[in-house]
Amino acid sequence: MGIGKTVFTEEQIQSQIEEIAKEINRDYQGQELVIVSILKGSLYFVADLTRRLTMPLSIDFLSIGVSPGADNKPRVVRIKKDLDLDLRERQVLLVEDLIGTGLTLAYVCQRLEMDKPASLKICTLLDKSKDRLLPIKIDYRCFAMPDRFLVGYGLDYNEQYRNLPYIAEFRKK
Repeated sequence: MGIGKTVFTEEQIQSQIEEIAKEINRDYQGQELVIVSILKGSLYFVADLTRRLTMPLSIDFLSIGVSPGADNKPRVVRIKKDLDLDLRERQVLLVEDLIGTGLTLAYVCQRLEMDKPASLKICTLLDKSKDRLLPIKIDYRCFAMPDRFLVGYGLDYNEQYRNLPYIAEFRKK
């Protein structure tokens, strides 16, 4: 068990964040933005991204939990920490570390839409589109995720390895 091959270096990650930040700065020029980040995985990504944004912005965090299903029952997504900011009529950018099936993201977007933001866009570090079960528009994407278990830069295995400045394969065996 342990860290395997580096998939995205620290330099690649920072370079791609710089490019995404330029797009976001262009798209929201002259506007105020609310960044909503999903804890814990997006912590490093949102910190590095927001330091590169030039518009006035506020940051808030959601923490979600997924209860494992038993006896073939569906898993249940629940909010563990809700937002403190009011999103009504504001420009909102949801920042995620990884988007896979889209089921959890759809739940989060539905929750955010209840606050009636003026707009809601999605930014992700990693997009695993081959696993997508729901059609979700990703507005800003840093990397396509390979079909491997990854750790680092916010991604974890049993709450470890989040602090790595790069993203690497993780071997469970």
